[in-house]
Amino acid sequence: MLKRIMQLTAAALLTLTAGTDATAQTLKFDTRGEFKIVQFTDLHYQSRNPRSATALECIDAVVGAERPDLVVFTGDNIYARPADTAMTHIVDRIERHGVPYVILFGNHDHEQGMTRAQLYDIIRRGRHCLQPDRGSVESPDYVLEIAGSKSAAPAALLYCLDSHSYPATKRLGTYAWLTLDQVQWYRERSRAYTTANGGRPLPALSFFHIPLPEFAQAATTEANVLIGTRMEKSCPPLLNSGMFCAMREGGDVMGIFCGHDHDNDYTTLYHDILLGYGRFSGGNTEYNHLPVGARVIVLHEGQRRFDTWIRTLKGDRQNVTVYPDSYVKDDWRKRPVEEKR
Repeated sequence: MLKRIMQLTAAALLTLTAGTDATAQTLKFDTRGEFKIVQFTDLHYQSRNPRSATALECIDAVVGAERPDLVVFTGDNIYARPADTAMTHIVDRIERHGVPYVILFGNHDHEQGMTRAQLYDIIRRGRHCLQPDRGSVESPDYVLEIAGSKSAAPAALLYCLDSHSYPATKRLGTYAWLTLDQVQWYRERSRAYTTANGGRPLPALSFFHIPLPEFAQAATTEANVLIGTRMEKSCPPLLNSGMFCAMREGGDVMGIFCGHDHDNDYTTLYHDILLGYGRFSGGNTEYNHLPVGARVIVLHEGQRRFDTWIRTLKGDRQNVTVYPDSYVKDDWRKRPVEEKR
């Protein structure tokens, strides 16, 4: 009886969040059981700066080459006034490709003369935008469901979060943290989806702008396999609100992807969750020392496995890895003896 009550409670929560988390457009694994995501980050787009043409060219080149099922922009999208013009240019450019997309905020988007709420409403005008109505919230967190190739039921989840900008006082560090309310929000939805799936966590990823404190810890753990470029220290919040721990306990999130630090594009496994940066996707309107590009992620239906790589503006495919296999060290003592010729 108790189990039945828990199932009903979970179903009620998912029904309740359907209006805010789900969208009219359906994301679905293809007939091969694959779902491809392209992550652009830190375009720092300025509508009146010719250098920003690179950001729009990057969108065209990567989306054209990869033909993804979903595009996720992980913040610091615009970097100058007029904000409405800059954001509209980005929306119009991705709309040309007819691909579903979401645009998350970084710490700079709201500094260009418009609030997060105003920018959010501009983004939602796009025909292929998947972001839910924000209601009374400036910039809501939401879950994107990916249906199975042969079923309407969710087979994978994408948690899209707003990582905010700055704390109220500099004594609390340079950047804000995911709030305890957000941690609770994640816990409730993760638990509900797991319960509705018969107690088995659905494979999931999470996207937001500012990296968690665990990014810095993972990158400096010598035993970890780190693939990609680490050209600067991670810049997370000073305070740790426990989102990584919540996701580890939830058991659904396989990977967390962010932006923020332009000279990093590495991925590394930390307590079974892959922590990954996107690739700087903008022009020379802010510091950057890596070839412009984007991260690509391919989920596999029914598996806790995904492939990921960097696709550059020029078409190169870099740092191709498989989660979790590429990040697990083998036991060198068990390697077969090579026969002498």
